[in-house]
Amino acid sequence: MLKHVSAALKLFPRSLLSTSPRTLTRASSLLLQVRRMESAVVRCVPGEPKLTISFCLDGSHKHLLRDQDEALGKVLSRISNNIAKGQGKAKKSKKKKDQQPCEAPEPAVVKLFYEGAEVADTVLNSEAWQDGAVLQVGDLRYSVQRNAPTFTNAELPVSLLAGFPVCPNLEVEFGNLGDCEFTWYKENTPNTSSEAAAEAPSDDSSWTKVGCGRVHVPSNQDIGYRLKLCCTPKDGERSGVVKELISVGAVEAGPGVCTFDNRHAYTVREAEWPSVRVMTYNILADVYAQTEFSKTVLYPYCAPYALQLDYRLNLIKKELAGYNADIICLQEVDQGVFTDSLTPTLDAFGLDGVFKVKEKQHEGLATFYRRSKFKLLSCHDIVLGEALASDPVHYELLERVSANSALKEKILQRSTSLQVSFLEDLNKPGRRVCVANTHLYFHPKGGNVRLVQMGVTLKHLSHVINEVSPGAALIFCGDFNSVPNSGVFQLLTETVVPQQHADWSSSGPEELCRMELLSDFPSLLSACGQPAYTNYVGGFHGCLDYIFIQPDSMQVEQVIPLPTHQEVTTYEALPSVAHPSDHIALICDLRWNP
Repeated sequence: MLKHVSAALKLFPRSLLSTSPRTLTRASSLLLQVRRMESAVVRCVPGEPKLTISFCLDGSHKHLLRDQDEALGKVLSRISNNIAKGQGKAKKSKKKKDQQPCEAPEPAVVKLFYEGAEVADTVLNSEAWQDGAVLQVGDLRYSVQRNAPTFTNAELPVSLLAGFPVCPNLEVEFGNLGDCEFTWYKENTPNTSSEAAAEAPSDDSSWTKVGCGRVHVPSNQDIGYRLKLCCTPKDGERSGVVKELISVGAVEAGPGVCTFDNRHAYTVREAEWPSVRVMTYNILADVYAQTEFSKTVLYPYCAPYALQLDYRLNLIKKELAGYNADIICLQEVDQGVFTDSLTPTLDAFGLDGVFKVKEKQHEGLATFYRRSKFKLLSCHDIVLGEALASDPVHYELLERVSANSALKEKILQRSTSLQVSFLEDLNKPGRRVCVANTHLYFHPKGGNVRLVQMGVTLKHLSHVINEVSPGAALIFCGDFNSVPNSGVFQLLTETVVPQQHADWSSSGPEELCRMELLSDFPSLLSACGQPAYTNYVGGFHGCLDYIFIQPDSMQVEQVIPLPTHQEVTTYEALPSVAHPSDHIALICDLRWNP
């Protein structure tokens, strides 16, 4: 700011800087105007042909798109002519009312100054619009901010619930979200009608400050009131234009006690190194929750509003944030949910994430990791069917599956994916972990398909670990759609599935393909054991989700207790108004072996 004041003072006549009382009074008045000088924001990126110039004049927002190699004089003339046209229209309107002739408006004086000197009209735009320059438009002066920190996207969630975290979806250019400043307000008068809600009070006295920080948790006292967020984009000490966001609707009452509230008592603080908190959770994709089959057959007991995505996201975000996990593996993540909701929210809580979409379903797998503890080294995701058909490491398995063309075709048509992320422990550089995340074929009679999918998975994991980071520990999470007596569970924990296993004939004789299947890993351990169920719907309950680890690399330090059966069945089954998914999250603290 001082830089801009200093530059603007150089524009004043020297007589204004004399010491006479009258002149000092005028100088003080002008200095006050400088301090109140609005900004002209210029975006000029090397390599791009255009630049933009944005400023407000007489309550109207001006936005010019110009060539970087254009002479400054042309854009200044354009600004002047646009102002004259606007004044001309206003005078014509007045003439119609008064029926008096009016003179054509004179063009406004528009000049650009830098370090006290007027910038020549022949200077190219790319060189003329420097940070700290002063744009003069008539009697007004604007402080030029070149490539100032700017929010390119800023929006609040549609649904706001008391007691549940609210986090804006923000993208900043030329800035750092960690440096940005946030102030939250609530309306002084509640909205009682949809018409009132559509109008945003412009007077600052209509709002009361209720918090600071990127995340805000509305209280019960906020129910019925809208929220306003003023966010200042920053890069270190450098600031951009403040962005003001006002919620579409008012804060509503929350559901009361949720199934995860008691679990959060075990995860109030982050795990301390060398412990790592790991979580896996199928959060129920909206593309599945909103089908007529889901509403009438799978979850008829669930209140319709509790199946709505906006409502469920409030619960999901609060649940995830409250576990303070270091590694989070999620399944059934809608692409938009990952981008617009989970990424900004978990980023505010210190986690970065990667996403693997299942193209046909527009949902997929997401893995988040705490950036203060881990660094992402590389990703090696695959679609299992595609890998089986094209990767030579699976040639032997493909040959055996090809003995039954019907089974082979079913496997190759599936879009089932495997997400593989290599992380490095920042507390002990050189120590790496391979985090695998998957969601296997869902059909109750698809045990044979899942076995082949797991054969591809284990071969791929073994191959990439040996290629990328030999000796890296494996943490394998997901919705395996496999109960503890399944062939998949046996393969992971006992390393072999015999050809007589019942799962090979799970889909009938037409897709029968018996084989002995061997794991590429020693026996893995189910870190959370074998809960009675991790999926609880009206027609089924069973254990389908797991976190598998290598016992020679990590030990289980703590398993976060699951909700009680009473909590799960309070509203008959899952999902419910108190639980956002038909699955239950598994969370455990793992400890690196010395």
